[in-house]
Amino acid sequence: MSRKPQICIARIGAPHGVRGAVKLWPFTDDPLAVLDYGPLTTQDGARSFEIVEARAVKDHLVVTLKGVAGRDEVARLNGIELYIARDRLPPTDDGEYYHADLIGLAAVDPAHAPIGRVLAIHDFGAGTIIEIAPPAGPTLLLPFTDAVVPTVDLAAGHVVIVLPDEIEGDTPNHPLA
Repeated sequence: MSRKPQICIARIGAPHGVRGAVKLWPFTDDPLAVLDYGPLTTQDGARSFEIVEARAVKDHLVVTLKGVAGRDEVARLNGIELYIARDRLPPTDDGEYYHADLIGLAAVDPAHAPIGRVLAIHDFGAGTIIEIAPPAGPTLLLPFTDAVVPTVDLAAGHVVIVLPDEIEGDTPNHPLA
């Protein structure tokens, strides 16, 4: 039996204090949204964690997990990623996508000629970047803007990429030249 697709929505961090609280790094738009999904599991589903208490602190949450007490027990959880089934996420608005839905899609040019596959979506603070893995050569890091990615067609399984002039040029060593 195959499992439903899983989405990582948080990672357990270091202990916070001595009473069993732990830092939790949420990957949700609203950090407290992790509370809306009920118990969170490890990717393999072997362990489940229920958040009993949570408060926002700077760029993370401080949470208490049901059945987890004491600093030593919490320290052993450091680094565990927490997942929910993909179908538990709310629907997106038009023009919004979950990163997990984009990864693996074919990347094609406007004439539908293959460019590669979506490898990852990154945001380093200056805007979202789409990483494309071509059939050969280094990956392409492109701005995830309407000009560069005018079409995302989840049903067809592809994104349309309009390569910027700097990439489409006549550079002889470039894999797409």
